[in-house]
Amino acid sequence: MKLVIAIISNDDCPVVLDELSNAGYRATKLSTSGGFLRAGNSTLLIGVEKEKVDSVISIIGEFSSTRKTMVAPMVTSGEFSMASTPIEVNVGGATVFVLDVDRFYRL
Repeated sequence: MKLVIAIISNDDCPVVLDELSNAGYRATKLSTSGGFLRAGNSTLLIGVEKEKVDSVISIIGEFSSTRKTMVAPMVTSGEFSMASTPIEVNVGGATVFVLDVDRFYRL
């Protein structure tokens, strides 16, 4: 048994959850936020058999799109903070971890 942990954009989450459900997978959604952009994310916890991990990752990858956006990084100097010139960064996509699970119960 494996635990797939997928961190995806809130924008992509509804579609990813629908597609996982349509394929017969159950997922638990946690609301999280990223450290770099402080943007809202969703973390999905999905317990699956080892043979199904690639299928789950394929669905997540297909429906988690990467896109570009402009952000104004905060520059801090002593007590003062101010936004600097906006820069273009990639957002979205997915970060996926696959962990071994010793036991799995559905009670």
